Amino acid sequence: MYASREDIGYDFGDDTKVGSKPIKPNPNIDGGWAWMIVFSSFLVHILIMGSQMALGVLNMEWLEEFNQSRGLTAWVSSLSMGITLIVGPFIGLFISMCGCRMTAIIGGVLNALGWILSAYASNVHYLFLTFGVTAGIGSGMVYLPAVVMVGQYFQKRRALAQGLSTTGTGFGAFLMTALLKYLCTEFGWRNAMFIQGAISLNLCVCGALMRPLCPKDLSEKSVVRSDSEDNQAKALSHSTETVKSSGVLSEEPEKKEEANEEVLESVQHPETGANSRSGRNMPGLRMLKTVSQLTLTVRKGFALWYSSYFGAASLFTNRVFVAFIIWALFAYSSFVIPFIHLPEIVKQYNLSSQDNVFPLTSIIAIVHIFGKVILGIISDLPCISTWNVFLLANFTLVTCILTLPLMQTYVGLAVICALIGFSSGYFSLMPVVTEDLVGTKHLANAYGIIICANGISALFGPPFAGWIYDITQKYDFSFYIAGLLYMVGIIFLLIQPCIQKKQPRQKSAEEAQV
Repeated sequence: MYASREDIGYDFGDDTKVGSKPIKPNPNIDGGWAWMIVFSSFLVHILIMGSQMALGVLNMEWLEEFNQSRGLTAWVSSLSMGITLIVGPFIGLFISMCGCRMTAIIGGVLNALGWILSAYASNVHYLFLTFGVTAGIGSGMVYLPAVVMVGQYFQKRRALAQGLSTTGTGFGAFLMTALLKYLCTEFGWRNAMFIQGAISLNLCVCGALMRPLCPKDLSEKSVVRSDSEDNQAKALSHSTETVKSSGVLSEEPEKKEEANEEVLESVQHPETGANSRSGRNMPGLRMLKTVSQLTLTVRKGFALWYSSYFGAASLFTNRVFVAFIIWALFAYSSFVIPFIHLPEIVKQYNLSSQDNVFPLTSIIAIVHIFGKVILGIISDLPCISTWNVFLLANFTLVTCILTLPLMQTYVGLAVICALIGFSSGYFSLMPVVTEDLVGTKHLANAYGIIICANGISALFGPPFAGWIYDITQKYDFSFYIAGLLYMVGIIFLLIQPCIQKKQPRQKSAEEAQV
């Protein structure tokens, strides 16, 4: 464990000056429209992540309707969850070219279409395509912009802002579980999915609220963050220096863009000459300018996206970030498996009557809300390390996962579920930790990689648990194996920062000998 943020290169000081040059505070950062962005992200988490956390209700309906194995049926839910996150790196490309607002609006339409088409499913394999793939891609196109926009609008209160916005997952899991149960009871699961598709169209409204910051606002925030990122680079060795938000990844594209914009300006002003000729050529010139600007935007976005993953300054040169990816590959399934299979576990232990009064998944969802807010507030305290809070919450969660199979009473399961809900509040810290490692400019691409790793975990976790149950007729081994893999990921998080801290000392010793 580490005593301070500086141990892994974090510096959350209030850097209102760079050198002796004062920076005028911008009302768009940490205030004003920033709270509308938090509200928009909150609604996105309710409609996307909350709905996915409530899929255990539909999973039982699908088991009765199609009479397939638990392992095969669980693939519907895991495909939707997994693809939502796996497409993260590719959604980063969309964001680089089209912006967060347009990406989110398109994703909202696609998500609603997936829900509506799933209402006409004739078999499980049909649901793989409509609900798993179509709705999953649409969810990913809305989810990543919702997280990235909060990171762009907040500097001093990032952990609190991310915590407030991601509490929508807990609210959504609680509300959507009750809503889907009611709709399935009153109208059947097919009509329930149709109604949910109509509700999901509100994602387009959430996307419309994602007003982009002007370049001036982004540059001011980058200046404020520059000192803390320099300190981070020193602590994480030379591998981190290449992925700072003010680093070399964007210098060349920006220079080329400026040169191309000068050419566009020269194309824009020929009408100052002969009025008659310019009048005839104006529609063509406008079309040429529009096509040229679109081409430049696409090229710049693709260049930034490509260099982030495959260029000389690749994000993968940051060893702590790579360890973060390995952790994400094992972590998310430990949180998803209880949501998908808890209704079956309750039924197996003959606790359905108590669970109907207050479902265990609702306990996780409600406590999850408080966990995100409280952990976010604690992490924003100047004397507390965000990294240490993140690790402690992970240790608590993995302990709960390994303990859950030992509980066979409703009270015991409720206590473990409450601890799972609170400790899983560290999800609100993931964007903060990612931004501290790579900088604001590369947050979309870097967080896209992290949620892609989470998506792989979510994709294979629930079907694996169902497959283990089909063999052993118990869910115990599923939780034990998931917990042990989760512990491996945590060990990677512990080892890499220690290695990074040792490297500068070894180098200085060699220089002293020379």
